Amino acid sequence: QVQLVESGGGLVQAGGSLRLSCAASGRTFDTYGVGWFRQAPGKERYFVAAITWTWNGGNTHYADSVKGRFTVSRDNAKNTVYLQMDSLKPEDTAVYFCAAGQYLSVVYYRSATYDYWGQGTQVTVSS
Repeated sequence: QVQLVESGGGLVQAGGSLRLSCAASGRTFDTYGVGWFRQAPGKERYFVAAITWTWNGGNTHYADSVKGRFTVSRDNAKNTVYLQMDSLKPEDTAVYFCAAGQYLSVVYYRSATYDYWGQGTQVTVSS
């Protein structure tokens, strides 16, 4: 069982930055792939970024809408995955969720692939 807790959300002006954290319980977190999704009011939950599991540390993947602006990384010693968000836009406003799946390396863009979810953190970007 893995428990995930997101933090780092808040209110920021367009062009600003935020860093989200996803802290996990469990001793085998380094065997998990982790994804970030976001959900705006009245909309579906969409894939944002993922760091998948591989033998040599994992690969990163991004939605086209955030590529070049967002960076996902992990610190296995701290059981934490980060989402650095730069050049934020008002359309980035949403609740951001992290999710994890053990040995997850494919189909990372589908929410159904993941077994564990955090409670979400609100990100609001003002224009």
